[in-house]
Parts: sequence; C-alpha cells; structure tokens
Amino acid sequence: MSRPLTSREWFGKTSAALVLGFTLALALSGLFRWATGYGDAYYSSKGQLGMWVMALTWPLILSFVFLFRSSLRAWLWLALANLAAWVPLLALGEFRP
Repeated sequence: MSRPLTSREWFGKTSAALVLGFTLALALSGLFRWATGYGDAYYSSKGQLGMWVMALTWPLILSFVFLFRSSLRAWLWLALANLAAWVPLLALGEFRP
C-alpha cells in the first residue's frame, strides 16, 4: 500500500529541489543552447531565451518536487534526471568552466 502525500519531509524535498533542481535547470538550459546552436551570442534573442529557460525551469522543479512521496525519492529522481541531462552536455563538450 502506498503512502498518501503529506507535508512531512518538506525540508528534504525543498533542499533536493534547490540543489539538484538548480543543476538540472542549468543543464536543460545548456541543452537548449546546444539545440538552438546560438553559440556565444548571449545578447541575441536565442541567447536571451536560453537564459530564460533556466529561470522558468527551476521554479517548476521547485513546485513539482512536493509530488514525490518521500524526500529520498525526490533526491534519487532528480539525481537521475541530472545524470541524464549532464552526460550529453559533457559528451558534446559543451561544458566550459
């Protein structure tokens, strides 16, 4: 029997969304940057849209993280999503410190 959604473990879920949600939003913004191919033109319209992808994705992750049944599931699923988003970026050589 599955547990009902409760307001317990909100600190773990929130911290997962703040930490792993930020890195996931950053990776999704990088994937959008790669997919549109706008290069280093940050002040172009595509560049601005790429920056706004991050600003719109992170709050969505922060909002939906409370649908996980436990904070452990939130951490695990967001870690897997980060892995799935960062591996292509690193393989494509798009990550430049």
